[in-house]
Amino acid sequence: MYLFQEILLKYNFSDWFIFIAGLVFYFILITIFIIITVLILVLFERKYLAMFTRRIGPNRTGIRGCLQTIADSFKLLFKENIKPANAEQFLYFISPLIVFIPVILLWLIIPFTSESANYQSQISSFLFLAVLSIPVFGVLTAGCSSMSKYSILGGIRSCIQIISSEIPVSLVLVSVVIFTGTLDLNNIINFQSGIFLNWNIFPNILGFVIFFICSLIMMNRTPFDFPESESELVAGYHCEYSGMKFAMLFLAEYALTFVICTYMTALFMGGYNSPVGFYLADLFNLNNGFDYILKNIEQLFWISIKTFLLIMLIMWIRASYPRFRFDKTLELCWYILIPLAVFNLCVEIFIKYLRGIL
Repeated sequence: MYLFQEILLKYNFSDWFIFIAGLVFYFILITIFIIITVLILVLFERKYLAMFTRRIGPNRTGIRGCLQTIADSFKLLFKENIKPANAEQFLYFISPLIVFIPVILLWLIIPFTSESANYQSQISSFLFLAVLSIPVFGVLTAGCSSMSKYSILGGIRSCIQIISSEIPVSLVLVSVVIFTGTLDLNNIINFQSGIFLNWNIFPNILGFVIFFICSLIMMNRTPFDFPESESELVAGYHCEYSGMKFAMLFLAEYALTFVICTYMTALFMGGYNSPVGFYLADLFNLNNGFDYILKNIEQLFWISIKTFLLIMLIMWIRASYPRFRFDKTLELCWYILIPLAVFNLCVEIFIKYLRGIL
């Protein structure tokens, strides 16, 4: 991005044009990266679930089906955009954007390496949750504007379960902030530097479990995929969407899975920090910039591996467990997870107090 802005400076473009062009350029880069990531995730999940059910999975397009998701994306790209005759037209068309754009913004907040400066804020950990609450409005408007009973039920379910899960998630985040003493995601990751025993997951294992369960609810993943519920609601909130509008909703769902898992990695599993306490780049002690590049590659590798392990766990849960009843999920959030989150917060405050004394 900085190289792109330097090129524009050479041609004497105005500052405001360079700023806007840089944002557009970065937006396009992130969108391309999201599309590639989603294509890989969808193919991996289909193969992974096929292994659990003793099937082959995609095997027709490309070598061992490796091009199947690319073929599916082209199919959606050229598919006809059908709109319901009685739909609320403006909300119907804008809803996929309300879901998709905040997911891209979430990728700007996550620090993938120690030198990444996508968006630095002293309150980035809470800013992430604030932006994360925006897509639910798009899901709700997508369901209600479609004027379909299945879509409306899916949108309402999504809104209710997000509200129920955000309370324990916020309490767990407060416990992490109190324990680390900072709201900045970069500082939270730096607090966990060293070997893996320094990760927040060990003194805050209960908080991690609560956060993981609530993340499944926020991502609409099995066993909490109530906004879609194919066996009950056909396709839920995106029942009346097709073509590129459906593709945007689909991309947002899988991109959200990746970015929330990265967020959990930053809070509880050391983020981009190496689990062994050092980087290979530190062993070279070079001053020609190679060790700098190598360190960033290593950090990107470690945060990707940790995120991938969480995604595999989510897919394993999908392959192993049936869907909850909706009312039981709400009882789980309000009667079990919220009290446990309050208890976990008290424990973290007590641990922080003991550490201050000792």
